[in-house]
Amino acid sequence: MSIKKPSSHSHLEEIVPYQAGKPIEELAREKGLKTISKLASNENPLGPSKKSIEAIEKNLCNLNRYPDMNGYDLKKELSNHHKIPSEKIILGSGSEGVMTYIAKAFLGAGDEVITSSNSFIGFYIIAKASGANLKLIAPKKSNQFDMETIEKSITPKTKLIYLANPNNPTGTIITKHEFEMLLKKCPPNILIIMDEAYFEYAEDYKEYPNSLDYDYPNIITLRTFSKAYGLASLRVGYGIASPEIVTTLAKVKPPFEPNLLGQVAACEALKDHEHIKKGIIENKTEYERLFKYLVDKKLSPIPSFTNFVTFYTKTGENSDWLFNQLLNQGVIIRKLGANNMHDFIRVSIGTKEEMDHFYESFDKISDEFLKKMKG
Repeated sequence: MSIKKPSSHSHLEEIVPYQAGKPIEELAREKGLKTISKLASNENPLGPSKKSIEAIEKNLCNLNRYPDMNGYDLKKELSNHHKIPSEKIILGSGSEGVMTYIAKAFLGAGDEVITSSNSFIGFYIIAKASGANLKLIAPKKSNQFDMETIEKSITPKTKLIYLANPNNPTGTIITKHEFEMLLKKCPPNILIIMDEAYFEYAEDYKEYPNSLDYDYPNIITLRTFSKAYGLASLRVGYGIASPEIVTTLAKVKPPFEPNLLGQVAACEALKDHEHIKKGIIENKTEYERLFKYLVDKKLSPIPSFTNFVTFYTKTGENSDWLFNQLLNQGVIIRKLGANNMHDFIRVSIGTKEEMDHFYESFDKISDEFLKKMKG
């Protein structure tokens, strides 16, 4: 008896599944290495707040219970933190979870979505999976979003504009002036998603626009606990939008997201201001050291407002070579071929010890790599 293969939607056939940074455990198995520095996934190397860990330990005995489906306590903490009503908050399994709700609620086959190329591929996958048509606008030579062209690309078919600010994987930002010009020119029926996963690293810069400061009913702000708060494995994110949009998103949101441990850990993370402050300060120190190192090597790093730096390698072959050479020494970095940036490499900022490991490993092969760059 033959079984027919299930039919799939044709628009899914071209989608390549998201590939995460190489896990530490996988490299340890492959290479037999004991010292490994993972600088590939933009995680907080300091880890979570001790208060978050205590909250997790306290709730381990409740794993047989479903979490609060409405996330009352976490919404309350977020409401106090941002000084907004809880009705404007929707929780999700990471900010990608909220992106998925947005796609389910507002995107369909043939809808037009405008964003920049060289941006977050996770969103590309979600938008394409909905059947929407992605209109990718090439960035400027400076690797910043070409906001003027994005504005001019709006058509009657445009349903949504997605902007990662700061952007991953370039680390660049959209300025206040650029954002305000978009708001003036964008029709109010078009949703503007502001993905601010790296907000905490950029918020103190004068030219960086906090989208929550702009009272427009078509803005959806996305934030996460996976980066500065150090809770990546628990997958906790949230969106902030008008109560009308939040009500619509709640209709397509799966129940019990985020999970119990994620909710209680995120509540405590918001309260631990000292832990966040320490992480931001240490990140800035190591960022300046990394940026100077790459400049000294004449590798043209892109100025970043995040916890990572991306630099030019000239060719995809050079990127592959550098990735593998550092991997052999226990340093995991990120190739950007999936972002169609084959000639770039991204390095997440780790602890001082992890960064020293990177510098020592890079120094061993830098002469040969620089020869490849000149060839």
